Amino acid sequence: MRNLLRLCPLLLVATLLLGAEPAFAGKRVALVLANSAYQHAPSLANPVNDGAVMAKTLKEAGFDVVESRHDLSAQDTRRVLRDFADATRTADIAVVYYAGHGIEVEGSNYLIPVDARLERDTDVYDEALSLDRVLVAVEPAKQLRLVILDACRDNPFGKTMKRTIASRGIGRGLAQVEPTSPNTLIAYSAKAGFTAQDGDGANSPFTVALSKHLTTPGLDVRRAFGFVRDDVLKSTGNKQEPFVYGSLGGDDVPLVPVKAVAAAPAANPQADMRRDYELVLQVGNKPAWEAFLAQHPDGFYANLAKLQIDKIQAEQAHAAAIEKAKQAEAERDRLAALGAQKDAQAKAAADAKAAEQAQLAAQKAKEQAQQQAAAAEQQRVNLAASAPSTAPASTAGPAGTNVASLTPAATPADLSRSVQTELGRVGCFSGQADGNWTTSSQRSLSQFNRYAGTKLDVKVASTDALDTVKSKPSRVCPLVCEHGFKADGDKCTKIVCREGYAVNDDNECEKQRAAKPAKPATAKRDDGDERPARQRRQAGGAAAEAAGGYGAAAGIAAAGRRSGGGQVFCNSSGCRPVSRGCHLEYRGGGGPGNDANAEVCN
Repeated sequence: MRNLLRLCPLLLVATLLLGAEPAFAGKRVALVLANSAYQHAPSLANPVNDGAVMAKTLKEAGFDVVESRHDLSAQDTRRVLRDFADATRTADIAVVYYAGHGIEVEGSNYLIPVDARLERDTDVYDEALSLDRVLVAVEPAKQLRLVILDACRDNPFGKTMKRTIASRGIGRGLAQVEPTSPNTLIAYSAKAGFTAQDGDGANSPFTVALSKHLTTPGLDVRRAFGFVRDDVLKSTGNKQEPFVYGSLGGDDVPLVPVKAVAAAPAANPQADMRRDYELVLQVGNKPAWEAFLAQHPDGFYANLAKLQIDKIQAEQAHAAAIEKAKQAEAERDRLAALGAQKDAQAKAAADAKAAEQAQLAAQKAKEQAQQQAAAAEQQRVNLAASAPSTAPASTAGPAGTNVASLTPAATPADLSRSVQTELGRVGCFSGQADGNWTTSSQRSLSQFNRYAGTKLDVKVASTDALDTVKSKPSRVCPLVCEHGFKADGDKCTKIVCREGYAVNDDNECEKQRAAKPAKPATAKRDDGDERPARQRRQAGGAAAEAAGGYGAAAGIAAAGRRSGGGQVFCNSSGCRPVSRGCHLEYRGGGGPGNDANAEVCN
């Protein structure tokens, strides 16, 4: 701390001296390419409009060369890149902006001209232009090489393109890149592996944000893309996050320099405080902010510095609360495993519960402090852009109206809605993203923890949870389908079996067994004959015996059956029809002198 205080005045003087010099203003060249009218794929509505906006923005920013072309074939694109490479040989800053379709194959990115057919996956090497070819065109620039791609759209050739090798990977969006040349940045409209939106208006959300921030005078290009990211996340409901690959050195590299102004005879105190504040902002730790407040105890920038200290203290308190909660939980589990006395276990459980509540309170305080500091910093940047040498004079504390009344960067409801949206994207949340963190949302985040192997706190929607879920490029929670349906990407589709097959219990098509032939119909007994089966058999046997031994009796029985189809009574004397109004009853027995049936008359 003592060393920092000794060095701080020297650093502040150096900052003031450097700030008084005009920013770097070398030769700047730009190439704008936009493809909308694709000949063998659906046309895109916005790229040509986006290209016109970017060309106008760069011209108004004072670029020495702005070449704008649209709807180029592969041959014309190669010719334009070759000519632009000649212009970059004498340039300090070279920018290429491309809007249109792009594709990733085997980890390499390609820009698709309007005449590409891409009937096979290998055609991309002949009909498209690799990102490396674009990097070659900007490589001669001395200070900054910037390539901006608004090309992270769905692959329009994905459904028709034939795969020559089944294992050849064709990704979603563009693949991550790591520039090998120094002082090179590659900006994507959407993070690697994700797709970008065209938006509802004439221009894409990415291009709208670019035209707003990229050419702000004196604004470092990295910070400009940070503001672009924030605007696109907000306008797309956190569905699209721009990303920048590559790195630069420690010096600010603005695309547009600050106009040189005549040195005033006396220093502006507000300008001095602003420069001191921006210097300490780069250091970003608590001792640096305390040193700033010792030098500038009052005013607008002092209030901003106090908010930065509050944020750091809240983050430190949250980290300490997490560690204390872990220790209390470990002590509770240890006593439970050792079988300690119930009083000791109850005390440990209470301590763990209290530590958990303190952790939640610290997390909320941290998020609130982060939101207030971010809102105040955004206001400072806006004021600096509109009037760099001035700032509102204020002696109010952080709780005053000048700072604390700023609207937070994101309300708790917005944060909950963002987490719900991201959980839905990775397949863990099926409800409506309404911003209400209910038990359903908590179960969804718990399910994410299970399949992602994380230990996020499910009781509240936090920025940590949002960042963790957003880092997953694809589905995390498995898709569960009902019987008779199968997972097809992010949807359940009905299983259709070929003829002769049906879906079995394992949700697989199984061949159906042939149906057994039906048994032939048998003659039914006369329902009018209510005698027991044994009685009917004996009656029949007696009739047959009579027919065999007594010809006349058999004739009588046959005549009786022919005449009325009624019952026939037989004994040793012969057979005769049963009298009208009478019927036979089975009495058992049977044999010589013992009739099995008896004629009963009502």
